[in-house]
Amino acid sequence: MKLQFLGATDTVTGSRYLLRVNDRHLLVDCGLFQGYKQLRLRNWQKPPVRAADIDAVILTHAHIDHSGYLPLLVRQGFRGKIYCTAATADLCRILLPDSGHLQEEEAAYANRHSFSRHTPAQPLYTKEDALRSLKLLKPVALDRGWSPVPGVQARLSRSGHMAGSSFVRLDDGSRSLLFSGDLGRPNDPVLKAPVRMDGADYLVVESTYGDRDHPDQQGLQALAAVINRTAARGGAVVIPAFAVGRAQSLLHAISQLKASGAIHHLPVYLDSPMAASALHVYEKHPDELRLSPAECAAMASAAQIVDTPQASQALSARRGPMVIIAASGMATGGRVVHHIKAFAPHKRNTLLFAGYQAGGTRGASITGGAHSVRIHGQEVPIRAEVARLDSLSAHADAGEIMQWLRGFTAAPRTTFITHGEPAAADALRQRIGRELGWACHMPFYLERVTLK
Repeated sequence: MKLQFLGATDTVTGSRYLLRVNDRHLLVDCGLFQGYKQLRLRNWQKPPVRAADIDAVILTHAHIDHSGYLPLLVRQGFRGKIYCTAATADLCRILLPDSGHLQEEEAAYANRHSFSRHTPAQPLYTKEDALRSLKLLKPVALDRGWSPVPGVQARLSRSGHMAGSSFVRLDDGSRSLLFSGDLGRPNDPVLKAPVRMDGADYLVVESTYGDRDHPDQQGLQALAAVINRTAARGGAVVIPAFAVGRAQSLLHAISQLKASGAIHHLPVYLDSPMAASALHVYEKHPDELRLSPAECAAMASAAQIVDTPQASQALSARRGPMVIIAASGMATGGRVVHHIKAFAPHKRNTLLFAGYQAGGTRGASITGGAHSVRIHGQEVPIRAEVARLDSLSAHADAGEIMQWLRGFTAAPRTTFITHGEPAAADALRQRIGRELGWACHMPFYLERVTLK
């Protein structure tokens, strides 16, 4: 059994792991690289294995940095099955066509306004490519074994990061391998906690927050404080949010704040049709949630849905106290970019980031104190207040990762630290070695290892 790291090394994006078992090829996750240009360029590079030679794909969850390369893989010739949970399949049916549509839109916008260095600008893939990839989805039940390729048994278990997210455990009879995917939090207000795992011979674990713990501040109180002080100065709170996961957590929090009277009476807008569709998926899979039906209904009605591009443009022209939740979560594209362009130059407004911002993204630049960011070929000044709310993160922090690892009944032979910036991954490597005594390794891009 050989494992090659095709992504998520020294970065939190591009999750792709290629497993070779005899003459079979199995891909765990198939995500897009995001952030720095040198990372995004990897999306355009020829992969080290022919797509037609990959027998199957297993997804840990639906986020684009774990699933977004699938349409391109299918266009390149992949014809196997894509295994995942039912909720992940439902969310991919929303996320992947939207990803293709956004890339077509952005390429067309770049061509209309002539700010691309490439003439003409081309999308990485299209909505039609994404729709073709959806035909290969094969939902499987949690905690039930199946064989994705001959000689390998697989099992998915709840990871608590988003609806449908799962750990992937593989076993060829001689050795076992466990992928954490993105590890959720034990006390998330919306999602059920990650299940305890007995472990495996080899472990691939994420390290997004491997060098820090989330603040002890109460997320609801902190969110209320940002909204209230912005409303008091007549401003808008613009929240870049992942359409699946973060947007729903924010809506649940806002519904609680409204019910308790903790925030001023002001309009709240969800400017993401995809996030609105994801709400229906959450309601369809209540076994993934801690919420009661009444709480789900309150979450779904916490904001006014902005359906059309024209309505979104009108929203950017509005003034006065309001909250706008829009994708994407790291301000790399989508409608939120237009809102940042409109609201960031004015001191009365607030840009509130409620999750991890990968290096090289606009979100990372803004939270890092940039005085301006480039949007659609223009420098946009950042005069609005910039706030962060990491307490609402859906990623386990360093302490919570260690808590999950301590549930293993035996130490893995090797623990591979991935899906983190170098400082975070190395901090987790050192902590696991110091506190658990486990052998750890930080793989490099395209590294191959033999699992003995």
